Amino acid sequence: MPPDYSAHGWQVDQIIYITHWLMFVLFAFWSLFFLYTLVRFRASRNPRASYHGMQSHWSTWGEAGVAVVEIVLLVGFSIPAWYRWSNIQKRKEANPFEVRVVAEQFAWNVHYPGPDGKFGRTLVNLVTSTNPLGLDMSDPAAKDDVAALNQLHLPVNREALIHVTSKDVIHSFKLPLMRVEQDAIPGADVPIHFTPIRTTNGERWEIACAQLCGLGHYRMRGQLFVDTQQDLEKWLASQPKVTQ
Repeated sequence: MPPDYSAHGWQVDQIIYITHWLMFVLFAFWSLFFLYTLVRFRASRNPRASYHGMQSHWSTWGEAGVAVVEIVLLVGFSIPAWYRWSNIQKRKEANPFEVRVVAEQFAWNVHYPGPDGKFGRTLVNLVTSTNPLGLDMSDPAAKDDVAALNQLHLPVNREALIHVTSKDVIHSFKLPLMRVEQDAIPGADVPIHFTPIRTTNGERWEIACAQLCGLGHYRMRGQLFVDTQQDLEKWLASQPKVTQ
């Protein structure tokens, strides 16, 4: 798997490792059982077909036992996993770095609030090729907002709160190195929380679309930058405001 640079990522990796080990154990068991049946019921040992089948009840009890084990695995694994994921998604900080990500075919529009910390009002009927966010330029809160295409800048060691949505079809916002993936659904504003724990240091960290969204799906890629708070503020200050 790719490296993990998020505070919660080790928990996701742990779930993946446990799942694959369980799959391996089940695969090994059923493979051995399959080989046993091939040998035990081979044609040379059973030249004539049995029209009465198995007379004992061990197979019935065996099937019931397998069903019970699978139920225990499903319930005993899924509930703790769901609890852990729900706990990951809870906000940890009172003042996270907040940003909006609006997906479209085939790009990621990133909307940063200005120094006032407030997003400008957005309206569907204002969406155009030159205003992909549908930002209401008359809204005072929009005066200092910053928009970027396929560039997501986040501060290191500070919780990020990202509002994910889409303006056309369903996409899937994926940050492999952050162990984050969330469907971007038209009309839905889905918040996700995570904390980057390492800066990019000149590396290229990908924003991917993990949902087939059209002919240009293959080129729907962005870049994630994790900066120090000071470098992030410098970058935001250097960007033109959307109302300019």
